[in-house]
Amino acid sequence: MGITIASYGGGTNSTAELIECVNRKVKVDLILFADTGGERPETYEYVKMFSAWLVAHGYPAIVWVKAPNVTLEQDCLRRNALPALAYGWKTCSQRFKIQPQDKYVNNWDLAKNAWKKGKDVVKLVGYDAGETNRAIGKNRDKKYKYRFPLIEWDIDRNGCIEVIKKAGLPQPGKSSCFFCPSMKKHEIMALSKEYPDLLERALAIESNAELLTVKGLGRSYLWANYVKYQDSQGSMFCETWYEADVPCECYDG
Repeated sequence: MGITIASYGGGTNSTAELIECVNRKVKVDLILFADTGGERPETYEYVKMFSAWLVAHGYPAIVWVKAPNVTLEQDCLRRNALPALAYGWKTCSQRFKIQPQDKYVNNWDLAKNAWKKGKDVVKLVGYDAGETNRAIGKNRDKKYKYRFPLIEWDIDRNGCIEVIKKAGLPQPGKSSCFFCPSMKKHEIMALSKEYPDLLERALAIESNAELLTVKGLGRSYLWANYVKYQDSQGSMFCETWYEADVPCECYDG
């Protein structure tokens, strides 16, 4: 028998996926959370709480991994750049989410032994039943066999919310970096009210970046300008400024 690894993003989808694994008695040998260093405080608290819930139900504690020596925020500041997603790339997910998890698994004895013996190392991915397009062509690579339990079980986003509710747990909310270019305008303003210190750090990344091909964290606009003029010109600003729908590979419901 092979081994099974779950990638936990700290959001609605991966939380519901693991709850259903508990409900359906699906064996999970390792649960990884990749910390970019830029999640909101409530996400970090939720990961700790949910890890304790999993342990209480006989499952492994969530293991935190991160890129060596630097956070995504520090990397942006050092390179005088925005997160890669602002330019239409997804390398921030690759470097700060996927690579730290792969490095951990590459050095994990259970995985090394499984590969040596020709057994499957299965990675669970929390795409819900409304995101089947994200799973197309991702069944297997040289090291992993991929499984999409929420799609298999026909659980969409609303179903994920219901799974969490039935488990008696609070809803985790959206998990993303506080300076993610995929954030919507209402999320930027919520950040300014709830975590003004984090907004200032996001604006510091934006002001420090050498902007040549995009205007700012919003790609077609500067977050700084949006926040500055929201109170005085809010309705006109929202109606006239284009907000690109930039998909993020880190999205977790």
